[in-house]
Amino acid sequence: MEPEISAFDAAIDAHDEALQARKLDIWVGAEPTFTNRQSHSAEWLTDALGKSKQKYALRILQRLAQNNPHALILRTLGRQYAEEQRPRWNLGLYQLRSGEVLATGLPEEPLISTKTNSADALEQFWQQLISVLDSEGWHAKGFQLDAPMGMRILFRIDEESFRADAELDPRLARTSPHLDCIPLKGAQDELAEEGLYMVSLGYTELQQGEPDQACIEIPAFTDVLQFTRFLKCVALAAQKADLLTLSWKGFSPPVDETIAWTTLTPDPAVLEINAAPAPDARQFLQFSRELFKLTRKEQLSPYRLQYNGQISDSGGGGQFTLGGPDPQRSPFFNQPQLTSRLIRYLNHHPALSYWFAPLYVGSSSQSPRADENVRESFSELALAQYQLARIEQPEAEFIWRSLSPFLVDTSGNAHRSELNIEKLWNPYLPQRGCLGLVEFRAFRMSPDAETMTSIAVLLRAIAAMLTDLDVKPDLIDWGSQLHDRFALPFYLREDLQQVFEELEQAGLGPGTPIIERLSDQSYRYIGYTDFADCRLEVSQALEFWPLLGDAATQGGGSRLVDASTSRLQVTLHFTSTSQNDNPGEWTLLAGSYRVPMRQENHEKGIILVAGLRYRSFVPWSGLHPGITAQGPIVLTLIPPGAQKCIRVSLHEWQPQQLPYAGLPESLEEAQNRAAERFVVEQLDVSDIPEAFDPPAQALTGYCLDLRRC
Repeated sequence: MEPEISAFDAAIDAHDEALQARKLDIWVGAEPTFTNRQSHSAEWLTDALGKSKQKYALRILQRLAQNNPHALILRTLGRQYAEEQRPRWNLGLYQLRSGEVLATGLPEEPLISTKTNSADALEQFWQQLISVLDSEGWHAKGFQLDAPMGMRILFRIDEESFRADAELDPRLARTSPHLDCIPLKGAQDELAEEGLYMVSLGYTELQQGEPDQACIEIPAFTDVLQFTRFLKCVALAAQKADLLTLSWKGFSPPVDETIAWTTLTPDPAVLEINAAPAPDARQFLQFSRELFKLTRKEQLSPYRLQYNGQISDSGGGGQFTLGGPDPQRSPFFNQPQLTSRLIRYLNHHPALSYWFAPLYVGSSSQSPRADENVRESFSELALAQYQLARIEQPEAEFIWRSLSPFLVDTSGNAHRSELNIEKLWNPYLPQRGCLGLVEFRAFRMSPDAETMTSIAVLLRAIAAMLTDLDVKPDLIDWGSQLHDRFALPFYLREDLQQVFEELEQAGLGPGTPIIERLSDQSYRYIGYTDFADCRLEVSQALEFWPLLGDAATQGGGSRLVDASTSRLQVTLHFTSTSQNDNPGEWTLLAGSYRVPMRQENHEKGIILVAGLRYRSFVPWSGLHPGITAQGPIVLTLIPPGAQKCIRVSLHEWQPQQLPYAGLPESLEEAQNRAAERFVVEQLDVSDIPEAFDPPAQALTGYCLDLRRC
C-alpha cells in the first residue's frame, strides 16, 4: 500500500504539474549555508578558513557519496579574494543525473575506501594511462619532473599532432593551480585553451595528519563527452595497473543537463553548499531533505542562537538561482523580456526583497534593490527597459549589456545585487559568465528543507507567470516609503499576500501548505500581552544600517556598517468588536512620548500599527557619538477612561544584567531567554508621568525615531 502523501508534498507536485502543463523548463539551484552555532572559533564567526571546516565538509561529502555510489568526488579550485594568497578548497560530487555509472572500474575514493595501493601502482598507472590515451587517438606523451605531482601526461583530443618543440613549452612545468594565485580574469588553463591537455599524477595529503594518497590532477575539460571518455580511459588504465584508490583534484569539470555537480566550499562563518540545479521542485525537495539530514548529523545548523535568545540565520545567506537545462534553453532567453519583467516585479513588491532577507538590508547590503542605487541609475533603468522592449528578439548579450549596469550596488559591484545577472551572458567572466542564470540574493538561510523548497516554488512560479504576462509594465518610485513603510512586517505581509493573489489569478498559486511556510515570520516575534480586550504585540522590524566610509575603499568579504540602530513594530489588535469603535482613543507611550499609530484593516478587524527606532548599543566605531544606548524601551498602554494600564519593558539583555551561562543549547532555551526580556507589569494610570507629543523631526509616516526626541 502506497504511503499517504502529505499536503505539503502534494502542493509541490501540483506546482510541478502546473509548469509542465505550460511546457516550461525552469531549473532551480540554491546555495544553502550551515554553521557550527556552538563554536566560538573565528572560522564559524567571521573567517572563511580554519582548522575544522574542511573536516566537516569531507564528512558530509563522504555521506553524500555513500548515498550516491556512482558519483565521483573532485577537489577543484574554489574562490579566491584579493586578500587571500591561494584559492579556497572546493569539494564536489560529480554524477550523471540518470544514476548510471560514469565509468565502470574507476579506482575507489580514498575517503570511502579501506583499500591500499601497492608501492609501484601509481607509476604503473601512469604508464598504462599514456598507452590507453594514445590508443584512443589522443596522441599522448608522458614525461616526469622533479616536483610534486611530477608524473605528467600531455595529450590532444583533436586530430592535430604535437608540435616538434611541444616538450619545450615552459608551461609543462607549471605548479598545481591549487597553489597559484587566481588571476583577476579568473582561473584559466592556457594549455587546454590551445587543445593541449596535461594530467599530473603524484601523492597528496587529503586531510591534515593523514598519509598521502595517489592523486590525479585534471586539466580544464570543456565538454562532458570528452571528460567521460577520459574517465573511461582512467578506469581501464587503473584496472591494468591494479590501482585500487585514487583521489581527484584540479580544474572544475564540464557540466551540462546530464550532470549533477554539487560542491561544498568555505565562506565567512559558514560552510556553503552549491547544490546542483534541479529541473523541478520535487527533486529540489528530495536533495534538500537529504542535505539537511546530513548536516544535522554533523551538528551543523542553518541558524544561530544569540546569547539573549535572538534567532538569526546561519550568517551566510541562502541564495537561489533560476535557469534552464543549458544556456541556450534558459527561460531568460526563450522569453527575452523576462529579465526586465522580473526587475519591475521585484520593484513593485518590496516583500520579495525584505520579507525573506537576512538581518542586513539596504543600499550597502549584500543584496540591494535596483531602486536603492543612486537616483540617476534608477532613472536610467526605465529608459534601458524601454529600449530593450522595442526589440522583439534581443540577443543574449544585448539583454545583459542593457540591464547589468543597473543591477549593482552603489560602488558598482555586480555581485552585490538583489538580482545578480553576472552569469546571464557576461563575456568578461571566463567559464561561468554565459550560463543563462539569474541569481536571487535577498534571502537568508532557510531553517529547513521544506521552507527552502517553498521559496524555490515561489520564484519558479513568479518566473512562469512573467513568461506569459507583463504584470507590472512600469517602475514605481517608492521614495521614502521604501525604507519607512516596508520596514514594518505588517506591510510586507500585506504585499506578499498580493503576490500570492496574483499568482493564483495566473493559475500558479503555490497552495496553502506552501503559503503558510512562506508567511511564517516567527523568528521576528518578540512578545505580546493582553489587556482590556486588546493585544499589544511587538516584533522586530527591518533596519537599513548605513555603511561607514566609502564603499569603494572597503573591499573583501565584509564591510563596516553602523548596526546600532534597531526598529520595532508595535501593533494593537482588539479582541472585542466594541473596541473597534474607538481605537484612536487608546494611548501608547514610548517612554514619555505618545506614539502615533496608523489604523489599518486586518482580517480580524481594525489594527493599529507603529514603528519605533532607537539606539540599542553604542558601537566602538559608528555614527552619532552623542547618542547613548536607549534601552530598555518602555511601552505603556492606556485604555480610554481606564484606571489601570500596563507597562512593557523591552530589554536587550537579561533584565538583571546578569551574564548568560553560554549560548542557548536549543530553540526552546532561546525562546525562554527572549521571553524573559519582555517584562510586563500593571500600574495605576495616576502613577504615569506626564506624556508629551514627540517633536516633528522624530516622526515619519510610519515610525517614531526616539533618537531624534
